[in-house]
Amino acid sequence: IYGDIDKSMDDAEPLIPAATIVLLRDTDTGPEVLMLHRTSKVHFGGMWVFPGGRIDPEDQDEGGDTTITARNAAARETKEEAGINVKPDEFVLFAHWTPPASTPRRYQTWFFADALTEEQEIETDGFEIQNHDWINPGDALKKHAAGEIDLAPPTWITLYHLSRYSPTAAILEHFQSQPAKTYETHVAKRADGVRVAMWAGDSGYDTNDADIEGDRHRLVMTEHGFQFENTVEEY
Repeated sequence: IYGDIDKSMDDAEPLIPAATIVLLRDTDTGPEVLMLHRTSKVHFGGMWVFPGGRIDPEDQDEGGDTTITARNAAARETKEEAGINVKPDEFVLFAHWTPPASTPRRYQTWFFADALTEEQEIETDGFEIQNHDWINPGDALKKHAAGEIDLAPPTWITLYHLSRYSPTAAILEHFQSQPAKTYETHVAKRADGVRVAMWAGDSGYDTNDADIEGDRHRLVMTEHGFQFENTVEEY
């Protein structure tokens, strides 16, 4: 979804506010996360994503709180895309993503997490969403590495962090124990042609130089899978 290299911010598309929710449940084999498979007819076509979408006027908080507005949007989109009801006031904010200037449609997205405590039937519309799955985060990463599913970088990074904790309560406790992460993505190509998404702290972040030596806070997007390199952030 990212272009090969960042273009000037003066040429970037305007940001579109959006929100998504990572819905978790516990099983005998570990935590699972709800993922939706988008159809080829829509943006992010063919990718596996978390429920969510752009923020609409109806989501606006009367007091002007942008986080509450984003919570409302995530809950509404979950109902529209998956047919289930969730309570936005229980969502845990854990990340905020701003895509690079090279992205054709730039969704600036609030990421929330919550546990689904009651079994609800998932109903997708067949237009935007063609399928769904409850999947262990680590298994999702393996499927991506094997080329079986397509993931956007923010989804991959989220799954990576989800895979490090168990059970669901430990995931939510981890997210609640620290401030929400802010990702303002820069993207560049290494000399070997591999695309790299970089975040604050990476030695190549300010200059968009993916080959410079030094600290790492990046996702290396090879044809054979993604690799997260981090020497600067605690997770």
